[in-house]
Amino acid sequence: MKLDSPLFDSIRVKPDQDRRLRATCPGCEWPGCAAPATHRAPKGRTREREYWRFCLDHVREYNHSYNFFTGMSDAAVARFQKDSLTGHLPTWRLGSLGGKRAKKPMSGRFFNAHVEADDPFDLFREFGSARPRGSTRAGTERRAVRNVEHKAFHTLGLEAGAERAEIKARFKELVKRHHPDANGGDRGSEDKLREIIAAYNYLKSTGHC
Repeated sequence: MKLDSPLFDSIRVKPDQDRRLRATCPGCEWPGCAAPATHRAPKGRTREREYWRFCLDHVREYNHSYNFFTGMSDAAVARFQKDSLTGHLPTWRLGSLGGKRAKKPMSGRFFNAHVEADDPFDLFREFGSARPRGSTRAGTERRAVRNVEHKAFHTLGLEAGAERAEIKARFKELVKRHHPDANGGDRGSEDKLREIIAAYNYLKSTGHC
């Protein structure tokens, strides 16, 4: 038996790895290369699941210059990238395929049965039901504005409809009281200070001061 036979490699302490690779792997497909092809590389975008067989050095050289989008225009590349977000599956606009309308939730049916009730605090709308009969969007908006104004005056510690001079004086007083500089750097009342400033800015934007 020859000493370079593959049978001896199985019992050698340090077998000839290169010779064993040549015996088990096909040859590298790089022109002029006879090394064992230990790696594979894709052949291209139009030849999916087809691969070249290269040695380590040549698969590195091939991958360095490989470009999946070779031959595609910029518009085609952009379209491919956009379609990849959905896995290249077709999509439709929501509702474009029709379908049955969802049933109204029980809360909506319950409150619709009591539409004659008055709702000064917009509780029906909070629970997702329709606006009570007889009310209008304008009326609801006016109530919301009144609620915000009432909260702003309450934050400043004033009665609704206070005079402009009184609002400005109270604002300056509260800012001095809650500002960190007036409390030895203590920032514990910063949240209260933000509420005061927000309330004053709202009243100022609506012409109250």
